[in-house]
Amino acid sequence: MADIGGEARETQWLDEDQQRSWRGLVLGTTLLLDRLDSDLRRYHGISLAEYEILVRLSERGGQLRMAQLADALAHSRSRVTHTIKRMEKTELVTRADSPDDGRGVVAQMTDRAWLLLKNVAPTHVNGVRDHLVDLAGDEDFAALGRVMNAVADHLIAGHPEMEIR
Repeated sequence: MADIGGEARETQWLDEDQQRSWRGLVLGTTLLLDRLDSDLRRYHGISLAEYEILVRLSERGGQLRMAQLADALAHSRSRVTHTIKRMEKTELVTRADSPDDGRGVVAQMTDRAWLLLKNVAPTHVNGVRDHLVDLAGDEDFAALGRVMNAVADHLIAGHPEMEIR
C-alpha cells in the first residue's frame, strides 16, 4: 500500500507499454530541454530559463510582478529571484516596487532584452520544431498538448495558491 497525500491505496503498477511510454516521456523531455538550453547558451549566451522569463515578460507588455512571473513559470519564487538577479547583472531586466501598491516587486524588460528576444526567438522556435513538433504528426502533437494540459490542470488544482497565466 502506498500513502499518497494522506490516503492509503493499492499500487497499480505500470504495464510494459505504459512503462515504455513513461520512460520515453522522461528521457525525451530531459533531452529536449537540455538541447534547447544548450542551443540558446551556445548561440545567444542565455539559458532556457532566462529565455522563458523574457517570453513571459514580453507577453505582458514587458513587465510583471515577480510572484506572477514565478507562477507563470511554475518555478519557486526563490529560483525566479535568483535568475532575475543574474539577468539584472547582464542588463536584461530591472526590478522596481510595484506602482500599484508598493508591496510587490515588478520585473521589467530593458531595451536590450527586447532586442535579444527578437534575435533569440527564431533559434528557440526552430529547435522546438526540429526536435519535437515536426517529429510528431499534427494529431499526435495535439494529443500531447491535451495530455500535458490535463497534467498541469490536475497539479495546479492541487496547489490552489498557484495561478498559472
